[in-house]
Amino acid sequence: MRRHMASYRIAPSILSADFARLGDEVRAVVDAGADWIHFDVMDNHYVPNLTFGPMVCQALRKHTSAPIDVHLMVQPVDALAQAFCRAGADMVSFHPDASAHVDRTLQVIRAEGRQAGLAFNPATPLDVLEWVIDKVDLVLIMSVNPGFGGQSFIDSALRKIERARGLIDASGRDIRLEVDGGIKVDNIRRVADAGADTFVAGSAIFGQADYAAVVTAMRAELAR
Repeated sequence: MRRHMASYRIAPSILSADFARLGDEVRAVVDAGADWIHFDVMDNHYVPNLTFGPMVCQALRKHTSAPIDVHLMVQPVDALAQAFCRAGADMVSFHPDASAHVDRTLQVIRAEGRQAGLAFNPATPLDVLEWVIDKVDLVLIMSVNPGFGGQSFIDSALRKIERARGLIDASGRDIRLEVDGGIKVDNIRRVADAGADTFVAGSAIFGQADYAAVVTAMRAELAR
């Protein structure tokens, strides 16, 4: 089912931005037409690589009013989830296999007045979603293995997106379906056709000189 253009969100990942000037990069990409700022948190434990902590989120909160979408690739989850909520995140997503008690972690986030999300790696089944969908505001499907930017889209993610869309629609709840990994101008339409409404793009945007040109091209594809 084709979704209305107004329902789509483009969420550039600052993992691919210039770390030496993150405030400028956030303002520039929002000025270029981005809807959300995607914030990839890696702990060099649950995934390879080490990125940002809550203090960076708090610092960037002063540079934009755009929603900050935090994706936690960390283990354990609860303390950092709460810290990011208090640092200004609007949405906090985590991986169910990184939490000892998924329902409780979702409650931790929602108790802070933030939206809560579940993120699923390429080989992770969606089974847990059935039991907590009443507490989920966002489902994030990883279309690459987490830990590094600049990877290629894994095509089997399309089937998982379709399955997640079916679960969301059956729930009757307003839950966003986000996809992260290898999203580019030339595949964003296919991902939308599978059921996604929110698109994380890192190197596809920050790797180009003209951010607005890329965001505009993505929106043109979504409008087709």
